[in-house]
Amino acid sequence: MDPTTHRTAWDHPPTRRAWILHMVLIVWRFTGWLAAWIGSLFLIVATPRWAGWLFLVLLLYATFRAVLQLAYVRPSLQIQRVLWEYPWQLLTDVPRGRARHPSVEEDEMWLELENPEEPGERIPLLFLSTMRTFWWMRRIGTARTKPELKAEIEPLWFAGDPRFVAVVAASGRKGDAPRRLHLLYQRTATGRRGIEPTDRNASPAALERARRCGAHVPDAVRPHARPH
Repeated sequence: MDPTTHRTAWDHPPTRRAWILHMVLIVWRFTGWLAAWIGSLFLIVATPRWAGWLFLVLLLYATFRAVLQLAYVRPSLQIQRVLWEYPWQLLTDVPRGRARHPSVEEDEMWLELENPEEPGERIPLLFLSTMRTFWWMRRIGTARTKPELKAEIEPLWFAGDPRFVAVVAASGRKGDAPRRLHLLYQRTATGRRGIEPTDRNASPAALERARRCGAHVPDAVRPHARPH
């Protein structure tokens, strides 16, 4: 089943299953760490004071991990919104790097994707979120990274608009389903205080599509320059 033939990535049944599994794992891990938190609290009360200090460390760690799982929920829901709007593309030989991209200020990992409305223009898309990036860091790699690790993201599953927000994934074992769904976005599309959104010369349709995915884009589209 070729995922690129569907109108949107969400229309591809293995993708829907991959996202559901993604959410199930978040809930399962949260439940597990919540149970560890409750158990640690009980043991702190039920054991001698010297042992209680040990369980206090576990309590604090379980608190951190449970909160971390909750933090995954919002980007995971935005992943679903992107999959609702954009089709999958299977890309090979995507430029990538772990050192700072020459055209941006942030020192983050990056992938370089083609502007969907300006063929030939490449746009760096940074791994701005630190959540679950270690797996990707090992495979984006350096000159010394093992080829079999790099091969795990060839082809790269891509859905979205690199000017605003996108989802990337690796191929599953059989190659017919995505895994490791990961949200990427431009800082200007986050809506954070002090960061102005930009239209990046996108068409009104592209802006509206990005807006439906949760990206922050200008309300008014600046008129595009017309050649004389």
